[in-house]
Amino acid sequence: MFDAKSLLDQFLGGAGGQTANRQGSGGQRGGGDDLMSRGRDFLTSQGGGLAVGSIAGLLLGSKSGRKIGKKAVTYGGMALVAGLAYKAYQNYKTGQGQDQGAAPAAGSPSQAPIPLEPPKGTGFHPEEVPGGANTMAVTLLSAMIAAAKADGHIDADEQRRIFDKIDEAGLDSEAKAFLMDELRSPLDLDKIVSSASTPEVAAEIYAVSRLAIDPDHAAEKAYLQMLAARLNLDAGLVDEIEIAVREAEEA
Repeated sequence: MFDAKSLLDQFLGGAGGQTANRQGSGGQRGGGDDLMSRGRDFLTSQGGGLAVGSIAGLLLGSKSGRKIGKKAVTYGGMALVAGLAYKAYQNYKTGQGQDQGAAPAAGSPSQAPIPLEPPKGTGFHPEEVPGGANTMAVTLLSAMIAAAKADGHIDADEQRRIFDKIDEAGLDSEAKAFLMDELRSPLDLDKIVSSASTPEVAAEIYAVSRLAIDPDHAAEKAYLQMLAARLNLDAGLVDEIEIAVREAEEA
C-alpha cells in the first residue's frame, strides 16, 4: 500500500507555514495562502519539485477560495480534516442543547480553536478510525477527487495533462495506479458513501469534500447537498462543518 497519508498532506498543502507565492498550474496564479501553492512549497522544501503540487492543482482547480490559513496548514492533511470535523461535531452537539439563537457561552466548543489532534475516544482520532490511518487517507483522497469531478472541469484533455504530471511526480507505482484509477472512473457517489463506516468518518468525508471545492457553482452545490443527504448528515452538522472550514481558511 502506498503512503496515502503523505499524499493527502501534499494535496492539502501541509507546508509547515511556508508562504511563498508561486505560479499555479495552467498559468493561473495562486497566492501564498492558496492550498495548492502550499503543496508546491512543501514539495520543493522536500526536494520533490512541483509535480505533485501541480497534480493537486489540476485536480482541484485554482479558485482563489480554495485556501487554508497559515496556521491551519501546519496541521497535516489528516489532522486538519479530523480536527475540523471533530470541532464541527462538538459545536453541533452543543447547539442541540441550547436555545436557538442564544449566544455561545464563554469557553464553549464554538470558541475553541480547531484541535491539532482530536481526543482519543471520540471516534475522530486517527488511531481509532476503522481500517487505520492509511485506509482513512485513501478514503479522503477518493472523496476529494470525486468532489473535484463535480463541476466537470476534469475532461479528457485535463485527464491527459494530469497523467503527464503523475508520470513526472516520482510517485511509486501504487500511488500512480491509485490516482489514475480514480481519475479514469466515473463519479461514483455510492463508493464514497459506502466508505462512511461511522458517523465520524461521514463527517470527515463531507469536510474534506468541502475543503476540495468552493460551492460557487450549481453543480458543486448540488453535489455537496446530495453527499450530505446520502451520508445522513443533519443540516445543523453540515452548517457547523461549513463554519469550521471557513475557520481553517482564515486561521
